[in-house]
Amino acid sequence: MSEVRIDGLKNQGLLQGIKNGNNVSKAGFDEIMHDVIGKLSQIEAETENAVKEFASGGDISTAIIAMEKAEMSFQVMVEVRNRLLNAYEEVMRMQV
Repeated sequence: MSEVRIDGLKNQGLLQGIKNGNNVSKAGFDEIMHDVIGKLSQIEAETENAVKEFASGGDISTAIIAMEKAEMSFQVMVEVRNRLLNAYEEVMRMQV
C-alpha cells in the first residue's frame, strides 16, 4: 500500500478543522469527523449529479473527474479509520 499524506487534503477542504500537523482547532474530534463525513456526502452527491449529466449527454471528463475525486476521498477516509483503529488497539494493549 502506498502512504497517504493527510497534509495535502487541507487544500481539498476535507480537513478544514486541522491546522499545522497535529494541532486541532477549537472544534472537538467528533465535530471534525462529522464535518468530514458531511463533505464526503457532498462529494458523493456532486458525483451522482455529474454521472446523471453524462448519462443525458454531458461531458465525460467531468464525470470521470468527479468519480475519481469521490474514490480518493473515500480511500482517505478508510485510511483515517484504519489509523484510528490501530491507535485504539495500541492504547488498549497498554498496561496501566
